[in-house]
Amino acid sequence: MRVYLLNYLNEVQKLLDKEYLTKDDIENLKTKIMFFQHERLIHLIVTLFFSLFALIFMILGVVSYYFLIIFAILIVFVILYIYHYFFLEKKVQYLYTIYDKLKESELIL
Repeated sequence: MRVYLLNYLNEVQKLLDKEYLTKDDIENLKTKIMFFQHERLIHLIVTLFFSLFALIFMILGVVSYYFLIIFAILIVFVILYIYHYFFLEKKVQYLYTIYDKLKESELIL
């Protein structure tokens, strides 16, 4: 998803360099933003569940130290998911600003 989003951002930059835009260009951007919002929501849900499971295994670590091994593995995944989620969040918000600029521009036919 990371590569796909970065490639799409490059396409959007090319779109901004055009002399004019069509309504289809704007609708396509809006549709892609909705897809990326959905992806962001899914990653948020997965991150929250991994965090919950990590918390559960941390508490179970009191019972047995073997649970702490699973906790450590889950914490690594949580950190990676948080990193990826914030990447998605930042890029989708960037797409919002581009969409707002395009809606306000006079380049639309």
